[in-house]
Amino acid sequence: MDRLTQSPTEPAFVQNPYPFYERARALGPMFYWQDYGLICTPSATACHAIFRDRRFGREIPLERQTPIAPHTADFYKIEAHSMLELEAPRHTRLRSLVLRAFTTRRRIAGMQADIEKLSHDLIDQFPETGTFDLLPAFARPLPVIVIARLLGVPETLADQLLTWSNAMVGMYQARRTRQMEEAAATAARDFADFLTDYITERRAKPADDLITQLIAAEMEGERLSTDELISTCILLLNAGHEATVHTIGNGVKALLTSHSDLPAVLAPDRAEATVEEILRFDPALHMFTRWAYEDVEVMGHTFKRGDQVGLLLGAANRDPTHWEHPDLFNPKRPDKVNLTCGAGAHFCVGAPLARLELQCALPILFRRCPNLHLVGRPHYANLYHFHGLEALMVAR
Repeated sequence: MDRLTQSPTEPAFVQNPYPFYERARALGPMFYWQDYGLICTPSATACHAIFRDRRFGREIPLERQTPIAPHTADFYKIEAHSMLELEAPRHTRLRSLVLRAFTTRRRIAGMQADIEKLSHDLIDQFPETGTFDLLPAFARPLPVIVIARLLGVPETLADQLLTWSNAMVGMYQARRTRQMEEAAATAARDFADFLTDYITERRAKPADDLITQLIAAEMEGERLSTDELISTCILLLNAGHEATVHTIGNGVKALLTSHSDLPAVLAPDRAEATVEEILRFDPALHMFTRWAYEDVEVMGHTFKRGDQVGLLLGAANRDPTHWEHPDLFNPKRPDKVNLTCGAGAHFCVGAPLARLELQCALPILFRRCPNLHLVGRPHYANLYHFHGLEALMVAR
């Protein structure tokens, strides 16, 4: 198997990882990324296959598990009950219970008016003149306020929720350090303490919010434990917020640099397709991993039990065997499934909400700010496996 070396924190890669993906693609469906010590695939076909093959999963095989460092224990205490890190039967049970409460058509559709009003409220606070950063003005507050309202947590705590979330997702970044690990563990502990008290309150005084629905969710006599409720609430905030912030930023950048007819591509009959192209073209998450649970062959490579594979979603979304002119941002592209939200058993439960936020917020943003334009060149932050902007300076 061919080997490639590329630091995921190297500045040129952070700003544009796609040339590296093309180098990797030229070697075939699999390559060994030496900096990670990991077999990776840039192939859309391989990613689709592995996502849907139950012989691969997120839960670490017993023989590959290692002791948890004491300073990270509070973080991994949350991970131990996260459906993102589990497989059947626990994953099946957790996901089924969460889906019953979270992704009902009525609940998601009912949030549209709230998202639209929030978008207008945030835009009302934009400066009339001068340059401003769209990320803290619009991209960051919108999804965290939406999820806070959904959970029933006071939105006045949005800044605190963001602080906890940002610290915890540092554990998934290539630039991770001992200091970041300690910050993530502290955030996990404080977040869990807050939610423990809040869940206790909701058990005594139910309300019309997601936490109450999660408490009440039942399947064949099974309910979520307090630890599972805490991990689920943290997962919904961290995963949903982080990805949506980056997608809004990356999407606005793509729209403003594509020379597209924005009123046309964000019109009611086109907004959904435009959002799908945003998700495909420059996704917020570029790598997701799976473990092999038995010997299994994929596109000519045999994985042994205990092997780990990196699915390069940013590369798969630009695979020329699946997409015509994949490096071109084309909101009029014919509809085709992208891998940004995953696939198979672990398909993102928050995907319908994230899509709704984008389909509502972006048309309103450009309708209210028809002359919105970039000021300077946007710069990506050093966040890999995530991929998002450090700032997005604009003017009206």
